[in-house]
Amino acid sequence: MRLMGKREIGQLQPFELAISIMIADLASIPMTDTGVPISNGIIPILGLLVMHLVISVVNLKSIKAREIICGKPRILIYRGRIDEKALKKERFTINELEERLRGNNVVNLGDVEYAILETSGNITVIQKPEKRNTIPEDFNIVPDYEGISYDLVVDGKIMDENLKKLGKNYQWLKKQVEKFNIRPEEALVVTIDGKGQIFCQEKEKG
Repeated sequence: MRLMGKREIGQLQPFELAISIMIADLASIPMTDTGVPISNGIIPILGLLVMHLVISVVNLKSIKAREIICGKPRILIYRGRIDEKALKKERFTINELEERLRGNNVVNLGDVEYAILETSGNITVIQKPEKRNTIPEDFNIVPDYEGISYDLVVDGKIMDENLKKLGKNYQWLKKQVEKFNIRPEEALVVTIDGKGQIFCQEKEKG
């Protein structure tokens, strides 16, 4: 699964789901039957891996092949109106649609402008403008830049790579952590956010 890529542990496309199930079946045969050589499971699994990589490359290169292999998203609600034909083609009932909308924190069908059934089976919901959550841009407010948080110490281990990304070194880290009356090696976790604020927690002693 790691060789097939990180997307494999996210939402699977239909062909990816089929390959994952087949790999599990092939792996179980030599484990349950001691008379079957382990190579009888490994070789077909490697074959499936190669097939998956080939299909993935074809998907990247050809839009038409992508549509055939993965399908196309389908709009179930268009401009606030439910598309009955689309529901029938996807074998969706109104109750199932409502259930999926509730999973997107939408409890009223009348609040939905668009509902799109993605190729992964998820439904993307776009609410009507007056029903959407307000954002700072609505009030002409420009929030301060936040950036991302970096781990500097995890369970007493110094994250040297993150220090390099920030242009810092161990001496700087030691100086920051000493403000909490401990050494970096004694910290359970030390993080720094986009604004330069340090969070530090000491490991329990015992």
